[in-house]
Amino acid sequence: MTTACARSKTEALRLLDTRGITALDLDYESGWQDAIELGRRGQKTGIRVEYRSHENIAVKSVAALVAGLSRPKITFRQRNLYCQFELSALSAGELELLEAKAAKVGDYILAGHLMREVDAEWAD
Repeated sequence: MTTACARSKTEALRLLDTRGITALDLDYESGWQDAIELGRRGQKTGIRVEYRSHENIAVKSVAALVAGLSRPKITFRQRNLYCQFELSALSAGELELLEAKAAKVGDYILAGHLMREVDAEWAD
C-alpha cells in the first residue's frame, strides 16, 4: 500500500492520476473542503482520500522533544505531543520554553498517559 501526501489541491489532483498510489493524504489547511470531491475522484481510480486536522505523536525522551521542536514543521496539522517520559524531568522554566515553542506552531505538549492513538513517534 503506497500513501502519497498532497500539500495542495493542485498536487492532489496530479497524484490522483498517478499509478501505484492506494491512499492520498490531504495535508493542507483547506483539504477538508476538497475531501469529498477528491474522494469521489479517488474512488473511480481505487485511491482512498484522507484528511486529518491533527496528528498524535509519541515522544520518547526530552532529547526527542527538543529535537522535534527544533526541526521545521512541514505539516499544517496540530501535533499533540504525548511525552512518554516524566514531565517532571524538565524544570518549570524548560517546560515553559518548550510549551511556548510548541504553541508558536500550533502544537501541544501533553502527558503520555493521555495518549490513545499514535500516528508517529519521535525518538532519540
